[in-house]
Amino acid sequence: MLRLRRMTSFAAFLGAVVVSAGIAQAADIGGTISSPLTITENSQLVDDVTCTVTGAACIAIGAPNVTLQLNGFTITGLADPKTACAGGGTGTEHGISVTGQTNVTIDGPGLVQQFRGGGVFLNNTTRNKVIGVTVSTNCFSGIWVTGPNSAENELYDNISVRNGNAVSPCGGI
Repeated sequence: MLRLRRMTSFAAFLGAVVVSAGIAQAADIGGTISSPLTITENSQLVDDVTCTVTGAACIAIGAPNVTLQLNGFTITGLADPKTACAGGGTGTEHGISVTGQTNVTIDGPGLVQQFRGGGVFLNNTTRNKVIGVTVSTNCFSGIWVTGPNSAENELYDNISVRNGNAVSPCGGI
């Protein structure tokens, strides 16, 4: 009976680890991100990030009232470093994605570059802030705010350089 309880406890623990894969709480982020990372608590970059995620955002904010501090580091995606995209981009491959959240802050300084979607993507968001972020060489907008329910978002002290593509030259912010 004791052995069965230990195995059941271990199985429950292992299940919890598998379910939480890809979700970070109060994370220190750096290095390579190879699968989408969803953060649900205040987090910060502690080193440059190379993102090899395809078909999804590199970092997604999955809760309201979250701050992501970039701390002067760079998040780099898979787009061409010189042209971003030769043709159209991949609209889902954003550097940082915030969908349906309120009171999220993405706080620079920091650089979000070379994503085949937008650098920073705000979709149906309210009262979010993007402050002091440089976005460069992303296939769509550097900072992309969209959705019928987007309102009261504040974007300031940001720099946008060489964003957009030949098919959809949407550009900066």
